[in-house]
Amino acid sequence: MSALALSSPAPVPRAAAQASRQNPDRASAAVWIAILAAMIGAFMAILNIQITNASLLNIEGGIGTGVDNGSWISTSYLIGEIVVIPLTDYLSRVFSFRKIMLAHATLFAVFSIACAFTHDLPSMIAMRGLQGYFGGVLIPMAFTLVFTKLPKAQQPIGLAMFSIAVTFAPAIGPTIGGYLTENYGWQTIFFVNVIPTAVMVTMLYFTLERQPMQLGLLREGDWFGIATMAVGLSALQAVLEEGNKDDWFGSPFIVKLAVTAAISLSLFVANELIVEKPLLRLRLLANRNFGMGTTAATFLGFGLFGSIYLLPAYLGQVQGYNAEQIGQVLAWTGLPQLVLIPLVPKLMQRIDARYLAAFGILLFATSSFMNTTMSLDYSGDQFWIPNIVRAVGQALTLAPLSNVSLGSVAPQDAAAASGISNMMRNLGGAIGTAVLATIVTKREQFHSNIIGQSVDLGREEVRNRIAQMTNYFLSHGVADPAAAHQQAIIALGKVVKRQALVLGFGDTFMVLGVVLLLSAAAILLTRKAKATAAGAGAH
Repeated sequence: MSALALSSPAPVPRAAAQASRQNPDRASAAVWIAILAAMIGAFMAILNIQITNASLLNIEGGIGTGVDNGSWISTSYLIGEIVVIPLTDYLSRVFSFRKIMLAHATLFAVFSIACAFTHDLPSMIAMRGLQGYFGGVLIPMAFTLVFTKLPKAQQPIGLAMFSIAVTFAPAIGPTIGGYLTENYGWQTIFFVNVIPTAVMVTMLYFTLERQPMQLGLLREGDWFGIATMAVGLSALQAVLEEGNKDDWFGSPFIVKLAVTAAISLSLFVANELIVEKPLLRLRLLANRNFGMGTTAATFLGFGLFGSIYLLPAYLGQVQGYNAEQIGQVLAWTGLPQLVLIPLVPKLMQRIDARYLAAFGILLFATSSFMNTTMSLDYSGDQFWIPNIVRAVGQALTLAPLSNVSLGSVAPQDAAAASGISNMMRNLGGAIGTAVLATIVTKREQFHSNIIGQSVDLGREEVRNRIAQMTNYFLSHGVADPAAAHQQAIIALGKVVKRQALVLGFGDTFMVLGVVLLLSAAAILLTRKAKATAAGAGAH
């Protein structure tokens, strides 16, 4: 985030500060209320990344747009979120942590409601973009509160709460979205944000201390950095989300966006390394634990968001599941985490956080490798064990990884480091979704060509199969033998395509597993922290 001035700690009530001084090893009730409220906000912001994914076809029908354009409903939210996350530290010091938190949370709910009342694609894109912008700050702010307001001994508990938001929310998002869409209409997936946000705002209103704004910091703002970052990240996000659909660099539009992203982000990085008060303190990445931890978080984001893209895509395209059925399968990647994540702080007291995080990611990778041998009969029931393994792995990963990555960062740098870490995890997720979607397409084409070479009319087995299918269509209402023969050939082509698609998804799960192995390797390259939160909690 920003280095315009030393990051002021997230404000809490004076009574809470006095209680903290009286017992430095335990946070006050007011601090815990503030942190719980912030976690609700982070949960809702992350939930809304995925809540529309299982319902896109319904939304597209509701607002009258084509299938090719509906992906912008998700893209616009991600653009708004990924742009605002690095700005959060700066905004919170200019306008005060309390004002930014309360204002953005309120406007997040307002624009959520506005999404439900849109009637065309342009207005939906605008409302989703603003929803993502105002919700995006809730993620790093929750993270910052853990490291600035909780004593070392209690930070693992706060990190476990944050883990629930980061890993449970995207896993349960399609479940909630699918259920609401199938039973109550797609508009309800936006109304679901209102009550939790109202509860969060009420809790924060009474627990965050009022502080004066520092509008003078506006004169010191890294405005060139802000502009190049916003343009670069927006263009990059659009390239990643739309590239596969538009044939990547075969599209002039994608080429222009890619050039814009490359130039803008290059200028941004150069600017951040030379200006005295940069928007993002990229030099924090020189810290070995934070640098390698952020690398691991980027690969983990690739895995988290990539897996949440792959499974619904497979179930919908290959098995023909509807939104609610997809949600029911994905629920088993989320529900076990509610049981496991609260146990992680205790494990962090007894096991080196590096090894715990690496083991969790290895389990996550194993669950991906378990899906590499899929067949046409591989559906919801067959995903049950891999999803449980994945849930256990994710539950064991995020809190220890955050402890390793940010445990070596000074408290005054926590907000800046949080922005970098959260931005890179989300960016990794965007890259993961785009890369995996492309791999599915390319590998499906590859396998289709291989299988197609065997489906030769000169082979007796193929002729017999077509004859059987022709007789089937003749006995089921097709009177013309020539039409029945043509339908048999078309049906055989669909079987080949479906089998190729299954093999393509299997290859893509393999790639996902390998990327997660890279994340585990990055974690193991970190050093053991001299005094981690977990270690403090053990004394």
